[in-house]
Parts: sequence; structure tokens; C-alpha cells
Amino acid sequence: MEGMIEESETIEEFLARHSADVEDAVRKAAAAEIMPRFRRLAEHEVDQKSGPHDLVTDADRLAELYLTDTLAALLPGSVVVGEEAVHANPAVYEAIRGEAPVWIVDPVDGTRQFVHGDPGFCTLIALAHHGVVRASWTYAPVRDQLAVAVRGQGAHLDGARLRSGTPEPGRPLQVATSHPDFTTAEQKHALLGLRTEGVAPRPCGSAGLEYLAVARGELDATAFSWEAAWDHAAGLLLVEEAGGAHATSTGEPFRITGGNALPFTAARDAATARRLVALLSPPA
Repeated sequence: MEGMIEESETIEEFLARHSADVEDAVRKAAAAEIMPRFRRLAEHEVDQKSGPHDLVTDADRLAELYLTDTLAALLPGSVVVGEEAVHANPAVYEAIRGEAPVWIVDPVDGTRQFVHGDPGFCTLIALAHHGVVRASWTYAPVRDQLAVAVRGQGAHLDGARLRSGTPEPGRPLQVATSHPDFTTAEQKHALLGLRTEGVAPRPCGSAGLEYLAVARGELDATAFSWEAAWDHAAGLLLVEEAGGAHATSTGEPFRITGGNALPFTAARDAATARRLVALLSPPA
């Protein structure tokens, strides 16, 4: 990782030189801190945060520390906003709205699945600047699959171009939605709009893997009711660069800086996104 970003270097130039270094970092973090604990977690390595459905493990904490040190060194002057760091100090989240380039990190997206020995988890990294996600990395270590998106340059899975396509006519839209345990009464009411003919909603798993499924054309859309940037930043760019679209319940694109009208959707194409927005905004 020699020859880090020069003072006059743009984010695009940095990515051209160092995207492979980020790929290397995420693979090494998973190999060193996540996979050795998969299906081998001791009881003392698992804790609750806000409740029994909100878990954190030593794998989350240690992988985030590894990535924080590596990414900050790779791009001097950048800051890191990681899920576990924000849990310890919520003020860390404000860096997303700041002037410095920011790495947004979810070390284990799908911790509940990870704890239960389910392979449906991933590591998410996004690089953003001035509220715009410029690049993202989604790594599913059990599958050894790595999806990379760079704004304006497309999305790729293990080097192959991703294209989300359009839903097949005549079949119900497959939509992954927020779990009812994590929604307000108002959001539950909005999500009920998806329980209609032609739509087949189901509870989501790892948000990062659901976004990857949309980008691959395996899932038609998501409908989520929370804003945490570490869950969404990487996947939203992946969907965009694969040809998809995202919109909040007022029809505006989702902003990683917050203040979004919820729920919001990410879909395989703009027409599907518009359809879901209409369903998520039922008459009062």
C-alpha cells in the first residue's frame, strides 16, 4: 500500500490506484477476525446491544478495528464511521455529514445469522464524500463472493458485470422488507401497502446480501424502514450501478446523511421503484 493518496489526487484517482487494496483489506479482515469464529463462537463472545434481536460479537468488534486502522491509513485525511464505533459513541456518525472522505463500515452485516451459524452475512464498506457514495465493497466470506461498485463505472461481482434487469412480467414482485420488530406503528402501516395482488413481501435477511440480490436480478426490490448508513450505503450504490433505482416514500432518492421519509425502496429498475413508492405511501 505504498504511495498513498497525494494532496491533489481526486477520489477517482485514488480508487483507480487503490480499489484492489480495499478488496485485500476486507478479505484479510474476514480471514483474520470473522471466519475463525464462524460456528465457533463462545458464549462470552456474544453480547446484546439494544435487545435480544440486536447482537454484537467479538468478530464484529475486531473486524471493525482491523478495517478502521487499515482504511484510515490507506486514505490519509479520511475518517471511519463503523457500526460498533457509533454504538460506543453516537457522535462518530456526524462524520458522514462532514468535509472529509468517510469510510462507512459494517463489519458483520447479518450478525444474527452469523451467531446462529447461518452463512447469510457479509462485510460492507462504502467510501463517501460530501454525502455521495463513491465506491462500495460487499464481501460474503462464506461464499467468497466480492461485489464492487464505483460510481459511474458499473457494478461487478467477482469481476463480472452486474445488471439488475427488469422484473419478469406476470409474476408477483419479490420484495424483502424490514422485520416487524424493527418498525414503528406508522411504518408497519406503510409496509402493509405491499400486501396486495402482484407483490410477495418477505422479511429481510442481511441488508447487504438483499441489495446484492437486487443488483443480480434475483430479488425485485427491498423496502426498509431504518436509515443506518452502514446497512445501506454500499448496497444502494451497488443497485444503482447495476441499473436499479432507489427512492423514499416521498419519491426522493435516499440520502446517507439522513432525514429520509421512511420506508424507502431499492429496486431492479425505476418503474418498479415508482410502483413500490406508490404502495408505501397509501392514502391516510
